[in-house]
Amino acid sequence: MGNGTSIGRVRGLGSAKTGPHHWLVQRFTAIGNLLLVLWLAVSILLLPDLTYASVSEWLATPVPATAMALLVVSTFWHARLGLQVVVEDYVHEHANKFACIAALNLAAFAGAAFGVFCVVRLALGAHA
Repeated sequence: MGNGTSIGRVRGLGSAKTGPHHWLVQRFTAIGNLLLVLWLAVSILLLPDLTYASVSEWLATPVPATAMALLVVSTFWHARLGLQVVVEDYVHEHANKFACIAALNLAAFAGAAFGVFCVVRLALGAHA
C-alpha cells in the first residue's frame, strides 16, 4: 500500500457501509411523517370542535392514539437521523462528535418517550 498516490492513501480504509441504509431510513420516516401529518390534519378538521374534551375523547380511541404515537416516534427518529448527519459533517474532533451524537440520541429518545407517555396518558383518560 503506497502513500504517494491518492488511491494508495485510502486503500484498505473501506467504507462505512451504513450510508445507503441511513439514507433510506431518512426517506421512509419522511414519507411516514407526511402521511401521518396529513391524517392528523384531516382528523382534526373532521372533529366537531377543538375543545380539550373533544380532542382527548377522540385521542382515547385506539386508532388515533396508535397513529399519534407513531407520528411522535417517527418525527423524533427522523430529526435524530438528520441532525446526526449534520454532526458527522461539521464536528471533526472524535470526542466532541461522540459527545454530540450521544447527547442527540439521549434527547431524541427522551423526547419520543415523553411524547408517547403523553399520548398514552391522554388515551387512558388520566387527564384532569
